[in-house]
Amino acid sequence: MSSSDHLLSASPTKRAGEPMGLHINPSRSRGPSATSEMMKPRQTPSRLPSSTSFLSSPTSPMSPLTDDDVFAAGESAPLICKNLRDPEDSAVLMEAFSHSSRSDGGSLSSLSTIIFDTAIKKGGAYWLQTIKIIILFGITVLCCATVVKYPEQEEDLHEVIARVTPQVIYSKSYDNDYPILQLNLIGPLSEKNTSNTNNSLDIEVKISSAKVNDSGWLLRVNRTALQNMPSGQLATFHHEFRCSSQASDCNITVRTGSEEAVPLVYSVHQLSTQLDHEIVYAALILCFVYVLIIFELVHRTLAAMLGALAAIAVLSAINQRPSTETIIGWMEMETLMLLFGMMIIVAVVSDTGIFDFSALKAYQLAEGKVWPLVTLLCIFSAVVSAFLDNVTTILLLAPVTIRLCEVLNLEPRVILIAEVLFSNIGGTATAIGDPPNVIIVGQLESDGITFTVFTAHMVIGIILITFVAYGFLRFYYRNMEQLSNPDPPEIAELNHEIQIWRRAASRLVVVTREETLMRALFLQKAVELENLKNKTIHRKRKADKKDLNATLRQLEREYQIKDMSLLIKCGFVLLTCLVFFFMYSFVSSIHIGLGWIAVLGAMWLLVIADTSDLESILHRVEWSTLLFFGALFILMEALAELHLMEWIGEQMRDLIINVDAEYRLTAAVVIIVWVSALASSFIDNIPYTTAMIPVLKQLSDDVDVDLQLLPLVIALAFGACLGGNGTLIGASANVVCAGIAEQHGYTISFKQFFKVGFPMMLVTTLTATVYLLICHSAIKWNSI
Repeated sequence: MSSSDHLLSASPTKRAGEPMGLHINPSRSRGPSATSEMMKPRQTPSRLPSSTSFLSSPTSPMSPLTDDDVFAAGESAPLICKNLRDPEDSAVLMEAFSHSSRSDGGSLSSLSTIIFDTAIKKGGAYWLQTIKIIILFGITVLCCATVVKYPEQEEDLHEVIARVTPQVIYSKSYDNDYPILQLNLIGPLSEKNTSNTNNSLDIEVKISSAKVNDSGWLLRVNRTALQNMPSGQLATFHHEFRCSSQASDCNITVRTGSEEAVPLVYSVHQLSTQLDHEIVYAALILCFVYVLIIFELVHRTLAAMLGALAAIAVLSAINQRPSTETIIGWMEMETLMLLFGMMIIVAVVSDTGIFDFSALKAYQLAEGKVWPLVTLLCIFSAVVSAFLDNVTTILLLAPVTIRLCEVLNLEPRVILIAEVLFSNIGGTATAIGDPPNVIIVGQLESDGITFTVFTAHMVIGIILITFVAYGFLRFYYRNMEQLSNPDPPEIAELNHEIQIWRRAASRLVVVTREETLMRALFLQKAVELENLKNKTIHRKRKADKKDLNATLRQLEREYQIKDMSLLIKCGFVLLTCLVFFFMYSFVSSIHIGLGWIAVLGAMWLLVIADTSDLESILHRVEWSTLLFFGALFILMEALAELHLMEWIGEQMRDLIINVDAEYRLTAAVVIIVWVSALASSFIDNIPYTTAMIPVLKQLSDDVDVDLQLLPLVIALAFGACLGGNGTLIGASANVVCAGIAEQHGYTISFKQFFKVGFPMMLVTTLTATVYLLICHSAIKWNSI
C-alpha cells in the first residue's frame, strides 16, 4: 500500500475522546504507534516537493478532484502536515486548501499541482527572505559593534561668571580624531542675534590657538531673566568650533560686552568629523525605517527598534553616545503609561459585553444604513477627541467599531481608518486635544498664546476642515462596495476565525510534545473551518438579505450584557478617569499627569473587579504597540540629537527671510503649514513641534523680519496635527488603532492607510491654508 493510501485513509469521523481528523484506520496503520510516530516532525525525510505524492491518486495523479475529495483531503491535512519536516510546509498546505475553493463552479485542480506551484513560489520567496535576513543582520551587527566601540558620554557641567575680561573656560591640545568642540551654554540668554543696539548686553565666545582665531559666537543676554536670577527663565544653546590641525592646543574664551557679570553653566564635548554628515545619516536612517515599514519587510515594531539602534550607533560614531539613563529619559513615559493603563481598562470592560451591546444600539440608531452609521462614528470621534486625548478616544471606540462592522458585514479596516482620521482632525481644535497643541500652549503661554486665544483661532478652522474632510470621504468611498465586505457575512466570519486560528498556531513556540500536539490541533481547526467555508460557498454563493427587524431580533439574542455588576464597576472607574482627564488641563491642584491617571484607574478596576485571571487581561495588552512607541520615541529623539529637526527649521527660516517684506507673512504661513504637515507625516510631531517653537520665536523677535508670533504658531499647530493623518506612524492614534485592529484579526498595512490618509492630509492641509490666509493675510486677525 502506498504512503498516500495510508494518509488519505484517515477517517473523517470522530471517536469518543479523540479530536476530529486524528483517527486512523487501524487496518491500514503501520502499527499501534503509528499516530505517535506521525506526530514527530522529523521522522520522515520528506520535503515539500516530494510530499505532493501524498495527495496523488494511485490511478490518476493529475485527475480533477470533486468536492467530496477536497473535503476528505481537508480532514487528513493535519496528518500530512505532521509528516512534513519543515513546520512552514504546513502553512503551504493550508494555503493550498484555502485557494482550492476559489475555482468557478466547484471544479478544482489537483491539490498536487496546487501545492507544487505554491512550493515554487515559496522557493523564490525563501531566497529573498534569506537575503533580507543577511542584510538586516549585517546592519545590526555593524551598529552593535559601533555602540560597543565608543563609551557613553556623560555631560560634565561647569559654572563660570562671564565678565568683560575674557576668561578661558576650556583648554586642550589638538586631537586629530576629535577636532570639533561642541560648547553647550545654559543661562539667561535669548536667541542668537548679531545686530548691536545701544542697550544690548552680549556674550561673546571665541576659540583661539597659537595660529588660528575663530570669528566667534555671539549671544544676546536676556536682561529680564538676568535680573530675576536664579528663578529667571534659562535657555540652552550649543555651538560647534573646529580646531585647526596647525595648532598645538585649542582654547575657548568667554566675555561680556559690559561690566555687568552674567552667570553661565557650560559643558564641552569633543566630536569627530562625522558630525559634518549627521543630517545625511539622519535622513538615511529615516528612509531605512520607512522602507522596512512600507514594504512590510519586518514588523513596524522591529523596524522602529532597528532605526533607534542605527541612530544611537551614529551618535556613538560622532562621540555622542547617550547613557542608558538618557535613552530611557527619551521615552515619553506619560504616553506609555496612558496607553498601558487604558489598555488594561479596555480589556476588563470588554468582558462585560458592552462593546457588543453598543454595536447593537448603534445599528438600531442608524437603522442598518451604512453612511448614517459612518457619519455618526466620525462625528463622535472628532468631538470627543477635541476634549480628550485622541489615543484614549481610539482605545475606547475601536473595539465597538470592529464589532459593529462585523454585525453589518462592513470592512472594519476602512471604517477604523476613517474614524482615526477624524479623531486627529478633532484633536486639533483645542489646546488639549493633541500633544503638539499642549506643547505649544505650555511653552508659549508667557508670550500670550493662552488656552482661550489658541482654541479661538483653531476651532473655527477645524469646523470648516471637518466638513471638507467628510465631503472628501464621501467622494473617496462613493462606491459602496469599498465599505462592504466582499464576502457574505457567514464567509467573512469564517475567514476571520481561520486567520485567528492560524495566527495562534504560528505564535505557539513548539518545545514539548504537548505543544507540538497543540500546534497540530490549531492547524486542524483551521482546516475544519476551511472545509466548512467551502461547503458554505458551494451551497450558497450569496447570503440572503434579511430585513432589519429579523436582523435586530437575531442581534438582540446574541449581543447582551454579560456581567452587569462588572459593567457598573467599569463604568464608575472609566467615568472617574475621564473626569480627571478633562480636569487635568484646567485644575492646577491636580499634580498627576494623564499617564498616572490611567494607571491608577487600571489599578482601581483590577482591585474592585476582583479578577483571578490576570494573565488573560495582560495578554490582551498591545505589547507590540507599547514597544513600538518606546522605540519610536528613542528614534525621534536621536534624530533630534543629530539636528535633523533643527536643520528643517533653519531651512524653513531662511526660505521665509528671503521673501519680500510685503508677502512675507503670507509666505511664512504657507511654508510653515505645509512643511510641518509633510514633516509630521513621516516623523513624530512631538519632537518636531518642540524643535520648531524656538525657530518661530526667533522669527517673531527679529525686528528686521517683522512677523507676529500668533499666525506662525497657529500655522505650526495646523500643520503638525493634520500632518499626522499622512501615514500610519504619523500620529500616535494611528498606531494604536492599527494595534487594536491586529489584535482582533484585521491587519492595517502602511499602504492601506496611506491610500486614504495621505490624500486626506493634502485636502485638509489645503483647507487649513485657505483659512489661515483669510484670517491672517486678508483680515489681519493677528492680535492676541
